[in-house]
Amino acid sequence: MESRSRRAFLTGRRLSTDPWEAFFQRLRSAVAGTVFEFENHEGVGSAHLVPKQGSDVHRARSLCAEYGVMLALGGVNHAASLNEQPVLWVEPGRDMAGCQQIEPGASKWFVQPGCLLGELEAVGLQQFADLPCHITVAAWLADRTLCDWDTGETHKSGIELASVLLADGSSVSLGPFGERNQKPLSGLRLQQMVPELFQMSMLADARACRGARQWPGRYRLDALMPVDGQTANLAHLLLGHGGDLGWVEWIVLDSECAQPLADIPYDQRYSSQQRTQGELGTSGVELDTRVKALFDPAGLFPHPGQDI
Repeated sequence: MESRSRRAFLTGRRLSTDPWEAFFQRLRSAVAGTVFEFENHEGVGSAHLVPKQGSDVHRARSLCAEYGVMLALGGVNHAASLNEQPVLWVEPGRDMAGCQQIEPGASKWFVQPGCLLGELEAVGLQQFADLPCHITVAAWLADRTLCDWDTGETHKSGIELASVLLADGSSVSLGPFGERNQKPLSGLRLQQMVPELFQMSMLADARACRGARQWPGRYRLDALMPVDGQTANLAHLLLGHGGDLGWVEWIVLDSECAQPLADIPYDQRYSSQQRTQGELGTSGVELDTRVKALFDPAGLFPHPGQDI
């Protein structure tokens, strides 16, 4: 009679019948990065992943979609509110912290999500001098209060390009979009999304929000309605996105274009409690709902209502 230990050796470790335990076992086997479990209470578990390479996030996304686990960006303010559903916190670490000039002496920098703001300042990007030096680029880009440029002035962020992993597994490259940009949209997913985004920007709700000094919504649809002299840029949709729209794989920053928010007092910047009040607040919420549904129809990433 064959022993249980011999069968286990020949067939491999059997996955747990508990969905969360099965998910966690497969995750640990699939990624090269560091994974640890926070808790597992009655099948509602939470875990933390520090990816070693981009493929780790792709594999984690696939498993999260398969098992109904939310994929949330670590290091942002909605952490305490995601406690009633299984969630995987993904936080970029030192293996994904690259920062280098695209060309020697150029103003454009290729930056990975784990790079710290203090490191950007150290290489000469002075627009980050007054920001918390210890937070990652991913956390900065997700934080609405740190990216609250006036309506139509998202170009002041200095972001030129961004690569984003979406909930369906597509990686899309977002950047300038206008008459001067002749580069075709790559990929079917992006070709489907962009016309819908521009249609949203022409809705009555969007036109009403465009007249406000500070954009009332969570997601910066005003990136498609820039001030005169500027070009619409799809990458600016990610400013203050909260980790709700996708996983940012890298960005390109132009230090010549970037301007700090130092002239806007912190207590006057974006607050979901302030911006959702009144008619403009209602319009902003309506637009947020549309943008979220377009980027993440299955709800793999957190919902904006889960911000604290």
